[in-house]
Amino acid sequence: MAELSPLRVTAFFDEQTFTVSYLVCESRGRKAVIIDSVLDFDASSARTSTKSADKILAAVQSESLQVEWVLETHVHSDHLSAAPYLKAELGAAVAIGAHITTVQREFGQVFNLGADLARDGSQFDRLLKDGDVLRVGELDINAWHTPGHTPACMTYLIGDAAFVGDTLFMPDYGTARCDFPGGNAAVMYQSIQRILTLPEETRIFVCHDYGPDGRPFEWESTVAEQRAANKHIKEGVPKEKFVSMRTARDATLAMPALILPSVQVNIRAGEFPPPEENGVSYLKLPLNTI
Repeated sequence: MAELSPLRVTAFFDEQTFTVSYLVCESRGRKAVIIDSVLDFDASSARTSTKSADKILAAVQSESLQVEWVLETHVHSDHLSAAPYLKAELGAAVAIGAHITTVQREFGQVFNLGADLARDGSQFDRLLKDGDVLRVGELDINAWHTPGHTPACMTYLIGDAAFVGDTLFMPDYGTARCDFPGGNAAVMYQSIQRILTLPEETRIFVCHDYGPDGRPFEWESTVAEQRAANKHIKEGVPKEKFVSMRTARDATLAMPALILPSVQVNIRAGEFPPPEENGVSYLKLPLNTI
């Protein structure tokens, strides 16, 4: 009889930003983590809501789960994080890769942020280094530093699953862009090669899907499927060919619609900038910069 996977994974797809958030819990117990949550944002009015996060909360409450960590795979450029809201509601801690400090320095310059932005990662409860392990009930969460899309990208290995953020997409969509500040296609190639050394049956959970050619949205594949069919980096693709492809493709891509609000919020662990004297928080728009 096959051994029971030590975890259960529930996916929550936000079609507005094509983002997949995950609730990961013990197969028999009640301990859980949330990965890559979404705070809803209406760009036309600059209003936020917790509709997406509330769906996760409802699932947590329906099963009486104890969420210990809200994990970020990286500083997202396409959606705002709901980490502060979930932390307040659940008493969980928030973690991200230790190289968040590099991203804070890079985008602190882009947005000309002053002393109100600490650049030491102190907004987060824990900064994870490559090889760190979080113990959550019967689950070991192994943190791998897998940079390239951003300098701080992490992959979380939990049981037979790898939560890869934006490093890999579904095989028919390929890989993420590498042209944001601190991104590097050659570095991402090496990160992906590391992920693909995992056992073939390892489940790969991605952070986004765009339903290419009208197919239904999907977010789970396997290492074997990625090795055999990833359109950008399947087995046998040399680094030079991947870097050339990724560089040329990135040059044709528009910026994500929510990159300016998302990054300013997410480098602060999902918190808004400090309110001004009228009690309102404001976001910056750097003209002709990105």
